[in-house]
Amino acid sequence: MTPSSQLQVMLAEENGATPSVRVVQALSEHGALSATQLARITGLAKSTISTALTSLRASAMVIESSAAEKDRGAGRPATTITLNPAAGTCVGVLLGGEHIQVIVADVTHAVISDVALPMKTDYSPQEAVTATSRLIGEAYREHRLSLQTMLGVGIAVAGPINPRDGRVLRASGVPTWSGVNIKHEFQRVLKCPVIAENESNCSAIAELMWGAAVGRQDFIFLTMDLAIGGAVVANGQLVSGNAGAAGEFGHICINPDGPLCRCGNHGCLELYAGLKEPLGEFSRQFGQEVTIDEVISLARGGNLAAQTMIEQVAHVAGQGLGIIASVVNPGLVVVGGRLALARELLLAPLEASFNRHSLVKRSELDADARTQVLSSAFSGRGACLGAVGLVLRAGGRTG
Repeated sequence: MTPSSQLQVMLAEENGATPSVRVVQALSEHGALSATQLARITGLAKSTISTALTSLRASAMVIESSAAEKDRGAGRPATTITLNPAAGTCVGVLLGGEHIQVIVADVTHAVISDVALPMKTDYSPQEAVTATSRLIGEAYREHRLSLQTMLGVGIAVAGPINPRDGRVLRASGVPTWSGVNIKHEFQRVLKCPVIAENESNCSAIAELMWGAAVGRQDFIFLTMDLAIGGAVVANGQLVSGNAGAAGEFGHICINPDGPLCRCGNHGCLELYAGLKEPLGEFSRQFGQEVTIDEVISLARGGNLAAQTMIEQVAHVAGQGLGIIASVVNPGLVVVGGRLALARELLLAPLEASFNRHSLVKRSELDADARTQVLSSAFSGRGACLGAVGLVLRAGGRTG
């Protein structure tokens, strides 16, 4: 059995099948780890880890990392172990409103290829499958990879995914996709395991694995863009909810007498904290169409109108966070989406508003009990990277 086929079998096993399987699945999810870290993550004794690693090295399933890493708390360099990069690859796909992005990575978490293809607005599922299949094929040929090593494909889509049947519910990025079974549409063409998830949930996975939430098991992800989205992570796992709609923060009602939202309700957070309307109004005042990136650039350059727009949006978002905090009281909030690139221009007024609308104020808490608010570690690729992470965390258990 080749390392690739052996890896697929081991990743498909349920957690806890054997020590070797537990080690392999931990390396797939976390990347390079020392023996001490493996013991802590898997709960196995160090002697058991040592025996498992001896067997896995003999089968070329794992290799020693080229770089040594300090093991936390050990105070000395520790050799790290990774899965053999030749043993498996995985793909992340972002179905954006006007583009499709595809990232190919190996099982050491190294990104091999990152490409995007412009798409016409409201493209069909069939067009998406065809374009994605072509992008994957081109990437694998360009980098001389075998499609036989592909463990699975993770797909990020704007809209909640029903966890029971994989259907898109109320798609916003590509409206005509509502009701489409993403898994079925892609799996029949790609011929490999497919897992689909909400775009914000994928972004949260990227933060958990490689970004601002590394080492944190519980946090909130808030997407601030033309629309408002989000995700909840508890005990290191996504909280999807009964119908996959957990984290849809944009549709918290903050004004029952407010304007009609696309969801059918009135006065949703998205109508006030999303940038669609404020950006349109700013463009009219500016005399030409202005993008989110341009507003941020103007604000950094001292443009008071741009700064005011960001502050007003941040104020309402902070109000929404206050409502969320009354339910889950997060220790960490990671802010993503294109507006997160404004960094402190957004975060400072957002934190101030959040504090005003929270029951317990920052001044009443010790530093370690205060909710930390951070910008996303990624700009433009977090959701697609998170789709890669879906496969790395689930392995062969995606089909």
